[in-house]
This record gives sequence, structure tokens and C-alpha cells, in this order.
Amino acid sequence: MLVHHEREKLVEAVKFFALNTRKLGKTKLYKLLYFLDFTHYRDTGRPVTGMEYFAWPMGPVPVEFHNELDEPNKDWEGNCLFKSIPVHNGGEMLSVQALNEFNALHFSKRELRIMQKLASEFRDATADEMVEHTHLENLPWHQIYEVENRKQQHIPYSMSLRKQDFEHMVESIKDRKEILAVLEK
Repeated sequence: MLVHHEREKLVEAVKFFALNTRKLGKTKLYKLLYFLDFTHYRDTGRPVTGMEYFAWPMGPVPVEFHNELDEPNKDWEGNCLFKSIPVHNGGEMLSVQALNEFNALHFSKRELRIMQKLASEFRDATADEMVEHTHLENLPWHQIYEVENRKQQHIPYSMSLRKQDFEHMVESIKDRKEILAVLEK
């Protein structure tokens, strides 16, 4: 039987970004996870965490994970702390802190490279700067939210594919799914 480690990868990716970036709140975290999943999908035909993202006003949001943060599952205990902290404008933000070391066990070299690149590129970025990056023209969020006016709607991973590679990657993804279906039996 084939074992998927998407949940473990999610927990460890959150820890990785908490340890390797500054000012990590939920908005910045959502954008880092989005870039991780969509970049890896563009390159390989599969996301890292397996989460689904939706086009919200501030950018892509993994809604199921977003809802979970109100009452985090047991697998976050001892791994990450999510807590509200005051910010300069009198409001609050949900801060994300790693409680132990990052474990790279379930990640491929490609996944780790993408995470390192994202952490380096966005280390000091604010949530607002992250939102700007996800709103760039021709990126999946912009296409769904602005061009197609499909607010709050699902952002398909296939939108991360380059036009010239689309047909080839879709065929490769289909083949991979068929192989996995056989292996999982």
C-alpha cells in the first residue's frame, strides 16, 4: 500500500516557515504554503500538502486549514503554537511559532529546495507584501478572482501550469494517478 504523508508535510512545512521567516502570521503562512504547493505542482504535477486553495479577497486561502486554526488538531500539539498577539494598529494577528525542530524526513530534495527558496525570498516580507505577490496579473488567484470574477471559489492546481506545458503535464498527471490507483489496491 502506498502511504501519503501530506499531513506530516503540512505540519513540518509550517514549522519550517516559522523557523526560517520573520513576522509569520496566518496570512503570510497561507501565501507561503500556496506558493509551495503551486510551484511544486507546476514542476511535478502534484502539490506538497494536498490542500485546496480558494480565491479570497486577500489572496489564496486553504479554507480547511484556515478553519482548523480555531481549534487546531492534536498533531499540532508540541509542534506549533498558534496564538493571537497585538499589532501596532490596535488589532491582533495570529502568530505562528515552531515548538521543536523541523523534520525533513518526508520531503523530497525538490520540495526542500522550493521551501528554502521561498523562505529566503520572503523572510522579511509582511503579510501585505505577500498579498501583493499573490495578486500579480496572470497568476491563478488573479485569474479566478479578478478576471473570472469567481470570488471565494476553488483555485485549480492546473492553473499553475505554463501554457506551453499544459497538455503534456495534464497527460503526465493522469498517468501518475492511474499508476497510484493500481499501487494503492
